[in-house]
Amino acid sequence: MIEKEAMYKLTYGLFVLTTTDGEKQNGCIVNTVSMITDNPKRITVYVNKANYSESLLRKTGVFNVSVLTEKTPFDIFKQFGFASGRDTDKFAGGRYATTENGLNYIAEYSNAVMSAKVIDAHDYGTHTLFVAEVTEAKKLSDEKSVSYEYYLQNIKPKPEAPKAEENPQGGKHKWVCKICGYTHEGEELPDDFICPWCKHPAEDFEQVS
Repeated sequence: MIEKEAMYKLTYGLFVLTTTDGEKQNGCIVNTVSMITDNPKRITVYVNKANYSESLLRKTGVFNVSVLTEKTPFDIFKQFGFASGRDTDKFAGGRYATTENGLNYIAEYSNAVMSAKVIDAHDYGTHTLFVAEVTEAKKLSDEKSVSYEYYLQNIKPKPEAPKAEENPQGGKHKWVCKICGYTHEGEELPDDFICPWCKHPAEDFEQVS
């Protein structure tokens, strides 16, 4: 069954994409999910190639998208966005439910869930654009979908201002990722630096000391 109300929940916001390697399930945070056709219902999702889920999705071709709400705590973003499924069990906490395809989704903090099967994929350098046909869609609540702006302003913790004594003359400097809050310390921030948490480049870092 596909409930069309579930499709209305899509926004430029934040979602948990879940997939599997055939044995262990994995998930990651994505911020671009869009509907491109209504009949049949098809969606697109961009996934960073640095994410373990990208390689799993290429392998299996099936996934779920949990549409997160404004009540989603920062812990969910840390759980699915700041660690790699290569060495972390993203579902160890048990906070999930399961759709007909056997994949997990974040029921507690989602207003809709969609299951989909990949029908095409396009390479765009750092990301892969997956085109998929929706196989199941369900509205879960009337809570507002979380936008990327709302996450930055109201959910993501603000970096603490550095103390003067933490950066004595000639010591290390600090750069903070404006996307996820990761802090890099060193004499400089390399131009090709990639955030180990959210995979954003050096241009998304801001020097704080």
